[in-house]
Amino acid sequence: MPFDGIVTKAVTEELSELLIPGKINKIYQPTETELVLTVRSQGKNHSLLFSIHPTYARLHLTDDTYQNPKTPPMFCMVMRKHISGAIIESIEQSGMERIITFSIKTRNEIGDETTKKLIIELMGKHSNVMLVDGEKGHIIDSLKHVSMAQNRHRTILPGSEYILPPSQDKLNPLIIDEETYIKKLDFNAGKLDKQIVAMLDGISPFIANELMTRSKLGSQDTYKKTFKSFQEQLASQSYQPAIYRNTKEDFHVFPITTFKGEVIEFQSVNEMLDQFYSGKAERDRVKQQAKDLYRLIKNERDKNLRKLKKHKKTLLKADDAEKFQKMGELLTAHMHLIKQGDTSITVTDYYDPNQSNLTIELNPNKTPSENAQSFFKTYQKLKTSKQVVEREMVKAEEEINYLEQLLQHIDKASVEDVEEIREELREEGYLKKQRTQKKKNKPTKPKPEQFVASDGTIILVGKNNKQNEYVTMKLAHRDDIWLHTKDIPGSHVVIREKDPSVETILEAAQLAAYYSKSSQSSSVPVDYTKIRHVKKPNGAKPGFVTYENQKTIFVTPTKDKVEQLKK
Repeated sequence: MPFDGIVTKAVTEELSELLIPGKINKIYQPTETELVLTVRSQGKNHSLLFSIHPTYARLHLTDDTYQNPKTPPMFCMVMRKHISGAIIESIEQSGMERIITFSIKTRNEIGDETTKKLIIELMGKHSNVMLVDGEKGHIIDSLKHVSMAQNRHRTILPGSEYILPPSQDKLNPLIIDEETYIKKLDFNAGKLDKQIVAMLDGISPFIANELMTRSKLGSQDTYKKTFKSFQEQLASQSYQPAIYRNTKEDFHVFPITTFKGEVIEFQSVNEMLDQFYSGKAERDRVKQQAKDLYRLIKNERDKNLRKLKKHKKTLLKADDAEKFQKMGELLTAHMHLIKQGDTSITVTDYYDPNQSNLTIELNPNKTPSENAQSFFKTYQKLKTSKQVVEREMVKAEEEINYLEQLLQHIDKASVEDVEEIREELREEGYLKKQRTQKKKNKPTKPKPEQFVASDGTIILVGKNNKQNEYVTMKLAHRDDIWLHTKDIPGSHVVIREKDPSVETILEAAQLAAYYSKSSQSSSVPVDYTKIRHVKKPNGAKPGFVTYENQKTIFVTPTKDKVEQLKK
């Protein structure tokens, strides 16, 4: 994912057009790696996202909404103190580096005008956001503190002087001429794309490969022309923001002419970045928050799988119960032939139509009667165990299905959904219940995901068991249409219409398939019926229902269709 110097240049220039002059009205810090500013500019509110996530470090405007903590973190409070209500005067990039500086005009406690700088460094795991005193140049605070023990070149702590990261002594691709570019390349050494990355500031391997491909291993003049054209595009801000999809997904603002696959073009750099990162960052946040839940559920499922395997072995052994009963009866019938101390006896098998002989092993330390009783006891034990094991197998299979469904819910959960799953696990006894507080908060209603079909019909999707039960058992009308993947863990889907169109049913079925364990399959069976035919058995696990009078359709779920149906 090349958020390189060129993308940084493009987003800086676009933010300058949109946010200058802009007033910072609100400041939030949803997570330890994310900061959101609401900026009022040109008669419109903009949400500006700063992220120092080690994998998804970025800066762009966003349409996403974020769940903020009840108590703002310290850095957020410092930001509110110093720049709340301040005016953004300029947004500048340091050369072609991934460093952007916001110059902000504000007033101090006694009303004097002062300047602050908000600096974001987009450098993978070393990314950071710093609030710097614009006059003295010292750091007021930062999202991530870095001591001298962690970095000998510079410290990032309150009160320290802000120092730029160490220079890599690369050349600015906007300034050097094509002659210098050619002289710096060693055509005899090969690996020209790596040489370009090492030579030019802000160039990612993604763009270096594009320059090489455009040059087509031609003459030095071809390389000069390609580089000159590249410079002109950058200087003229002729960006073509696009997401490139093939086996993996990438993006850039520089046109990738040789790409083979799906290309999604955007009018805005910020819009492209927001769409590219939105789902990925959300999934990562969910993954971090649900890591302990996923491990717990997986361990419980694996434990039940082992239990089921053990029960199956016991069941196979229990199938031999009648053999022990037969041997006990044959010993009883031939008791007069057995002597104390015999280790075996061969008797006529009266149960065999051919009246064949059968050799029965004996315990020489037991009397003939005790040997016969031992076989009868084994028979009774196996017969009883078979009944118990069959009941336990049903329970284990139900438990496995329930846990599989929870794993699927986590896979498609949002940050808010994770808390509902956590609460469900407490209610079911998998997690310890929280200590009851003196003031109990009023329980909130589950909030199922809402979609809108092509014809305007509302479709509701439960993304965890609490939402499933709420949608199916409380929210839906008895004549609404209910959908669920056939014999596959997934979400409850409800069409809020008693007689929906065929197209709406197909769209709802795609949602059911997408929010199921088979979301990657090409043909997923989905059952649908009226709510009146859906029942929850007494004592059943959360989210478990039975249904009848269903019809089945097969659909292929796609992420694009789901995004299209989102309200």
